[in-house]
Amino acid sequence: MQPGRTELLYLRDSYISEFEAKVIGVGENYVVLDRTAFHPQGGGLISDTGALQRGGEVFQVTRADQSEEGVRHFLDREGLRIGETVKGTLDWERRYRLMRMHTALHVLVAVVNARTGALITGNQVEIEASRVDFSLEKFDRSVIEGCVAEANKRLAENHEVRIRFIDREEALKAPGLVKLASKAPPDLPVLRIVEIGDVDAQLDGGPHVKNTSEVGEIVMKKLENKGKSNRRLYFTLNP
Repeated sequence: MQPGRTELLYLRDSYISEFEAKVIGVGENYVVLDRTAFHPQGGGLISDTGALQRGGEVFQVTRADQSEEGVRHFLDREGLRIGETVKGTLDWERRYRLMRMHTALHVLVAVVNARTGALITGNQVEIEASRVDFSLEKFDRSVIEGCVAEANKRLAENHEVRIRFIDREEALKAPGLVKLASKAPPDLPVLRIVEIGDVDAQLDGGPHVKNTSEVGEIVMKKLENKGKSNRRLYFTLNP
């Protein structure tokens, strides 16, 4: 599964924090690599940060995004050239926090969907706090609080998080794999599925932890009414 010119290493192993790659494209303030462990911004997740090293020189990666060229790694300065080999290093503490947040989001969404039938209308996974929007007609705080409590119970059950790849046609026949209200699966021949024990299975392209025991506890920060059928939940993790 490679949507651009860059092989996405995290699709099979989210715990890769260092890697070697070749520069295959250079822009005014970015480089494109033939392979990367940096997750680009997208799918509601902010991008990874870190560094690229050429010999003794270090170039800070301030953000990354996906383009037709491949993954663009935006740098704090110019200097890298096409054909050069670099060592990439993620800001691991930041990445691991994002992985925990992302897996927490999946479990929470699965519980809300199972209890209410609500779909996701938007989400943003960040370091300190994340948010998720649900298509719920009734604004009932007690229902969401109950879902958060149930999600924490499921996280504490130590469910294994598995990654598998299936043909797009097969994926489209499976009910429940897409929980976004208005988003079709990517137009790729092979799609990635993230399975969290018996809690959840859905199409997803982002990094996750290996087991729900790594996530911690979901803490609800705020619940907002964002319109006729849109409810927004802000949450963080403890610890």
